[in-house]
Amino acid sequence: MEHINTSRRSFIKAGSLTGVGLMIGLNSFAKEKHPKKISHTDPKSAVLDLEINPFIIISTDGSIALINPRPDMGQGSTQAAPSLIAEELEVSLNKVKLIQSGGQEKYGSQQSGGSSTVRGLWTSLRKAGAAAKEMLIETAAKRWNASVADCYAKDGKIYLKNSDKSFTYGELVDDASKLQVPKNPKLKDPKDFKILGKYNKRLDVPDRVTGKAVYGIDIEVPGMVYACIQHSPTIHGKVVSIDDSEALKVKGVLQVIKTKRPMPHRAADAVAVIATNWWAAQKGRKALKVTWDDGDLAKTMTTDNYFAATYEAAKKEGIRYEEKGDFNAKFANAKQKLEVNYETPFLAHAPIEPECAVVHVKDDGTAEVWAHVQGPDGGLADVSRALGISKDKIKFNVPLLGGSFGRKAYHDYLNETCLLAKELKKPVKMIWTREDDITQGPYRPGMLSHMQGFVDKGKITGFHHHAIGESIVGQVFGGLAPDESDPWLSGEISTENSKYEFPVSKISWTNVKTEIPIVWWRSVYASNFGWGQECFIDELAQLAGKDPLQARLDLVKDARYRKVMETVAEKANWKEKLGAGQGKGIAVFASFGSISACCITVSKDGAGVKIDKVVSVLDCGYYVNPDHVKAQTEGNIVMGISAAIKGGITFSNGVCDQTNFHQYNVMRLNEAPKMEIHIIDSGENPGGVGEPGLPPIAPALGNAIFAATGKRIRKLPFDITNLG
Repeated sequence: MEHINTSRRSFIKAGSLTGVGLMIGLNSFAKEKHPKKISHTDPKSAVLDLEINPFIIISTDGSIALINPRPDMGQGSTQAAPSLIAEELEVSLNKVKLIQSGGQEKYGSQQSGGSSTVRGLWTSLRKAGAAAKEMLIETAAKRWNASVADCYAKDGKIYLKNSDKSFTYGELVDDASKLQVPKNPKLKDPKDFKILGKYNKRLDVPDRVTGKAVYGIDIEVPGMVYACIQHSPTIHGKVVSIDDSEALKVKGVLQVIKTKRPMPHRAADAVAVIATNWWAAQKGRKALKVTWDDGDLAKTMTTDNYFAATYEAAKKEGIRYEEKGDFNAKFANAKQKLEVNYETPFLAHAPIEPECAVVHVKDDGTAEVWAHVQGPDGGLADVSRALGISKDKIKFNVPLLGGSFGRKAYHDYLNETCLLAKELKKPVKMIWTREDDITQGPYRPGMLSHMQGFVDKGKITGFHHHAIGESIVGQVFGGLAPDESDPWLSGEISTENSKYEFPVSKISWTNVKTEIPIVWWRSVYASNFGWGQECFIDELAQLAGKDPLQARLDLVKDARYRKVMETVAEKANWKEKLGAGQGKGIAVFASFGSISACCITVSKDGAGVKIDKVVSVLDCGYYVNPDHVKAQTEGNIVMGISAAIKGGITFSNGVCDQTNFHQYNVMRLNEAPKMEIHIIDSGENPGGVGEPGLPPIAPALGNAIFAATGKRIRKLPFDITNLG
């Protein structure tokens, strides 16, 4: 497999594929009967485009290229998405070229996020491959004067049964491109899959480990300058004055520019140092003297104030999202009941590769961009708005992302680069430092889960989850009315999502606002609210005198959910008798179309505990590669534990208290516990993989600690070495 970081247009112009070609994409089945011909100066480079959204390029020389419409931030979409096409097209990935899409509308949604790549493209990309295969088979059958039923595809060729005759796809593509695109091509039965659901090597790994892979931070363009940007320590502070005298004395510094950091919901002042190299730009920024007007931010923008407001909100009624029965009345009269709060902190994304971008606004009114964004379609739209240039005049290149977890779908850093490039009219490379990344946000919002519940005759009979905190929908998108509950609760804590059939239940919401910028973080609210939901289920089970697993099974009739819980219990040997000071905790959570359960075993270790083992079970329906699934789940375990036991993000006097990894810790390799991952082959529709494994981790750990020590933890993060 050859990974090409270029747009399809550049790919064709470069002449990498010669001769006429066949292109198939997502919407061909409804939009076009005949191909469009894309003409180039060299007639041998002409390509016949069958539709608006081309995902397959086949040339008469036999070359095949597949478009990957979802940027790769480590989750493996570079190979996963094209695998869907290759399975039905009957080609091997190690024999094709892969091209990353560049934001054009013809590729449809290109957002890597919400664990949506495979589950969102499972049918459409397979149809693209199947349609092309049927057109090639039909062409071969006509040439042989044979029945279509007597022809079959294999490894980039069409064969005639009971003969030695064959054609390569390249030999057929000219005539095949003149056929009508099948609207409903026949898809393979999963039992016939050769690629999907099978272990396949990650063909991009060698380049990643040898340093050949190109990430956003690696981009270099002739004549470019470097920008290092000074932001207000309070994020939203306004520039009062700039003293750049010392900065301009630094060798390599060209100029200092007052600019903006355009965030989705507001813009903040910023000051950029422009230099001939990155070292000079950084040194110049350190020499810069900026006076900021912070207004009331030092008093109001603190995490202490924010959480105090959430606890006050917990004393009041929230906005009802859903309710079964009259919970308040039943709770008031219940004899055995509990009412507690569970807290989760703000968290930074801290991808290993900080935010960066390169933008070049050219004299001819066009622009070219290199940006490691999660969604090139959204990135292209933002660049168009920022530069005032139509999208068709912008070439958008998407290199690999060195991690993201939601951060690089928030395009403030890209917008900053656009503003500077627009003014300078030369290529500008802007890089955020690690300190910028951690102190400026955006962050996962801190949240409070106010939990109420009651039991009767050994069963959990009433449950209320009051979700409290800042809304991503509200702050980022301005889409939440004051009297409206956050709609994303539907995919996080609704009873439809959890499948818990409580006799009486209620879900409510209170929006507590903050100026601390927030955005989605791996698994979005599920990482917040799974903590409260699954720990509180254990508390109610204890009150009822019930085994935590059995208490859950008593509440769930759904066969798929029960299978996940029963499997984790089996694989983790849930019923085994443990030694003194040991404990097991279990949790289950559904998100992004998948169901994940986790069992963690801990043992006392001095004043704290150590994690002995993590067993994770995932039902994600059909999947591309079990190795991808396991790798993503392992990442979720590490990230989930880090979020539970390492420090969160806090603000004092309007300023982030953490600046780098010495204060914002992440789990190290030597701290990682033994992990076991099990995948349930349910044959259900594809679900997400990149995020669903995370939400059960923290509550399973909290429940295990209670089982081992009798100490109930309700606030994250906590010090696992000293539980107090």
